[in-house]
Amino acid sequence: MERGQFITFEGGEGAGKTTQAKRLCDALQSAGVETLMTREPGGTFGAEAIRDLVLSGTEERWSGMTELLLMYAARLDHIEKLIKPALERGVWVVSDRFADSSLAYQGYARGLGPDRVKAVHAAVMGNFQPDMTILFDIDPIMAQKRVETRGEEMSRFDREGIDFHNTLREAFLDIANDNAERVFTLDAGGSRDNIHNRIIHALTTRYPQLAGKLGGAES
Repeated sequence: MERGQFITFEGGEGAGKTTQAKRLCDALQSAGVETLMTREPGGTFGAEAIRDLVLSGTEERWSGMTELLLMYAARLDHIEKLIKPALERGVWVVSDRFADSSLAYQGYARGLGPDRVKAVHAAVMGNFQPDMTILFDIDPIMAQKRVETRGEEMSRFDREGIDFHNTLREAFLDIANDNAERVFTLDAGGSRDNIHNRIIHALTTRYPQLAGKLGGAES
């Protein structure tokens, strides 16, 4: 059986990743591609329990290194129990966040440094990585306005100041530049339909076998 593909959505808070991940999964399913949507931290029972620890409480609840280790504990459980078994069955997996977020949030915004994060990643994950990553780039001020109006309880990361979010944006752009063969960057400030169409275009460019099967939204 042909292995499934692992696609991740990355970006700062309020970039619209979750909405677009759901739309992509629906499009893939309609095209006859068995697809699983998941998220990080989370995706499995154990990882969801860790998610509650990481995202709740005050901004100062955890140090950057504690955050990082909690994230990788959740990620390992996620990979072992959900992602790898699904890929081996031929299922395509779409994840709202993955390891690039740890590099951006803890490596850059929390100041641990990228080398320390990469060392932890190598120790826990080896060479496992997504097949394709879509980075949602958005102005942090616009993103914060979205977060404030989406009607959900704000996480520890949502409540960080604008300097934190500016650092995140630059970190993600650096990651994309260093991994140009894997990461597709799009402007997440446009309409939902426009963003969806650009994602579909990126996917059919990377996977020509999907051309003609994935329908974008009408302009």
